[in-house]
Amino acid sequence: MKSLGKLEEIKDLRDVWPHEAIDFTPWLAKEENINLLAEAVGLEITVDEQESPVGDFSVDIFASETGTERKIIIENQLEDTNHDHLGKLITYASGKSADIIIWVVKRAREEHKAAIEWLNNHTDDKIGFFLCEIKLYRIGSSDPAVKFEVVEKPNDWSKEVKKASSGINATEQARLDYWTAFNEYAFRNTSFAGEFKRRKPSTDHWLSFSIGSSACKISLLRLQNESKIGVEFCIKDDKSLYSSLFSQKDLIEAEIGFALDWRELPDKKASRILAFQSADLTKQSEWPKQFGWLMDSMVKMKKAFKKYI
Repeated sequence: MKSLGKLEEIKDLRDVWPHEAIDFTPWLAKEENINLLAEAVGLEITVDEQESPVGDFSVDIFASETGTERKIIIENQLEDTNHDHLGKLITYASGKSADIIIWVVKRAREEHKAAIEWLNNHTDDKIGFFLCEIKLYRIGSSDPAVKFEVVEKPNDWSKEVKKASSGINATEQARLDYWTAFNEYAFRNTSFAGEFKRRKPSTDHWLSFSIGSSACKISLLRLQNESKIGVEFCIKDDKSLYSSLFSQKDLIEAEIGFALDWRELPDKKASRILAFQSADLTKQSEWPKQFGWLMDSMVKMKKAFKKYI
């Protein structure tokens, strides 16, 4: 039997990040690290700005939820929670009109756990407060490993989106059912789950996924009136990037294996590159075949486009 090492916690976070603003915030803002926090809280987070101004102050990280564009603020504290940072958190949330508020700390005091719980219980379901502790571990002389532990979150965060049928119309219910079924089908596939993170199903005709770039995203489309489904590569606000990709059109389409519908949309901020397939959305027996095409197209488009981003 192989010998096993002993897992030890590094108690002083400043051994790794001596300065909160200079060391920790830039580290957390990197894609591979913000993804660790995103996984812990169950979101897809795109960092928009570090030290983002709020009046005479600044919030450590201003971000958005990929797909929904809900605004996120992240306030870091390499020490135990205190009243000062709780006050800042609420001030920044107000100043940024944030929908999701994440407080990342060394240790959460009981009174501040209670405060975050109270906020979640007394705000509407569009606002969510998270309190996360940072943990550092090593085995022997190994490099430190970080783990984010969520100690407080909105009460219904772990549940799938469910709305009473009385609150949505038949078209919205059909969309919600379709995206819920897509999630159940797609994320049983470990290969697909390694490429994309699960999104909460919604009543919209689209469902968006991050590809690891703040400039772009991939969206699935369910077009009931046109009896078709689609995959859209969306470039949010960068016409030069669209032009660069368009110059590689033949190579990209050859790799993907099918032609794409290229739409620069010069009068709008976003540009879109799409693929469609006819689909009878009323027949649930055909959904698995549709899901398979959506998944395959998503993976192919992500791999082909990321080479040129």
